[in-house]
Amino acid sequence: MATADDALQPGAHPDEPHREGLAQRLNWLRAGVLGANDGIVSVAAIVVGVAAATPELPPILTAGVAGLVGGAVSMALGEYVSVSSQRDSEHALIAKERRELAEMPDEELEELAGLYEAKGLSPETARQVAVELTAHDALGAHLSAELNIDQHDVVSPWHAALASALAFVLGAILPMLAILLPPAGWRLPTTFVAVLIALAITGTIAARIGGSSRLRATVRVVVGGALALAATFGIGALLGATGVV
Repeated sequence: MATADDALQPGAHPDEPHREGLAQRLNWLRAGVLGANDGIVSVAAIVVGVAAATPELPPILTAGVAGLVGGAVSMALGEYVSVSSQRDSEHALIAKERRELAEMPDEELEELAGLYEAKGLSPETARQVAVELTAHDALGAHLSAELNIDQHDVVSPWHAALASALAFVLGAILPMLAILLPPAGWRLPTTFVAVLIALAITGTIAARIGGSSRLRATVRVVVGGALALAATFGIGALLGATGVV
């Protein structure tokens, strides 16, 4: 049963993103998909490189766990710092706009009318729209028209950080299992196949979220992952053959 929160805005289509909280959800999904993709590729590259150098499980397990933990922390910190900077900038812009509305409301009204006139409305209609929006929610109207910001939909750095870290761990588990569970002779082939299939899935999901070409996004991710695995495999095999490890 639909609730008031699920109701579409008047005139909105059910397949278009008009609901509140869109930035939060897209930010969470973006961080999650990128985190999973990085977890798959980075940890797979580590364990494949070590496995190419030595068939012993302890070094492979140690390197994989270290990559998993370090990568998850790094992803979380990176997302937190990045999104925090974005959030701070948005809060500063909101505070500035609120101060301008309090100190010079007439000038702000004229500015809002000018913005709508620049979008193609007649001067009379633009002013009427500005007056009505100002009466309804002056701050929201200016933030939307001037800065494309929704004060109720500012992204959360904690959501992005947690989603990214959790997704990284979930993605990293796949290559860990693929390299540790099969017999020695099947470890590398199994890992290569499992990782490339997983990357194809994450590439498709990312394309669906962004509304881009699924084929192009999937090929891009799979080829990039294959190159990373090939590079670390080659380095590991070289080091193992020369007796460095």
